[in-house]
Amino acid sequence: MFGSDFYYSSIRRYVTVFGSMFSDLQVSRLSANNVQIQAIPVPIAYGPKEKWLMRISQNPDLNAQIQVQLPRMSFEIAGFTYDGTRKLPTTVRTTRESTSDKNKFKYEYTPVPWDIDINLFSYVRNADDGMQIIEQIVPYFGPEWNVTVNLVPSMNISMDIPFILKGMSMDDTYEGDYDTRRALIQTFNFTI
Repeated sequence: MFGSDFYYSSIRRYVTVFGSMFSDLQVSRLSANNVQIQAIPVPIAYGPKEKWLMRISQNPDLNAQIQVQLPRMSFEIAGFTYDGTRKLPTTVRTTRESTSDKNKFKYEYTPVPWDIDINLFSYVRNADDGMQIIEQIVPYFGPEWNVTVNLVPSMNISMDIPFILKGMSMDDTYEGDYDTRRALIQTFNFTI
């Protein structure tokens, strides 16, 4: 478009950083006298909530003995919104000397301010697991957590990107008899 093409993988970097922020959560199983018996890592993957709900509730091939193991987390991009309040003059450029030729320069115009909405989902079988996950996430966001991201490596442009926790909701998908699998779902709404 407009005679030049480029791809800096910025959105991919945001998604990767977001997923890595939650990659080391774990849920503890405790004995009656509050001694940790087991620490269960909570895996995280990119994918929509509906995909994981279907995997939890249905058996994709009728011979499988194991369904999706809970607890589990997933996240997905929910949308993009332009933020005109952060708009800077578009004629300002960041300039760097070219590494191949000292007489040439690379330049990058001022970034355009867009917000990326991302939803993080946690799926648990019992409420205590869900509360442990909530307590490992919420205290770090007041309401934002800043992460330095190298956005354009060829230009050595790094920025502090705020990851803002905007809200959280909980949903219990239990329906039916006692043999039906139950999944408690917490949804965390973030804006980058």
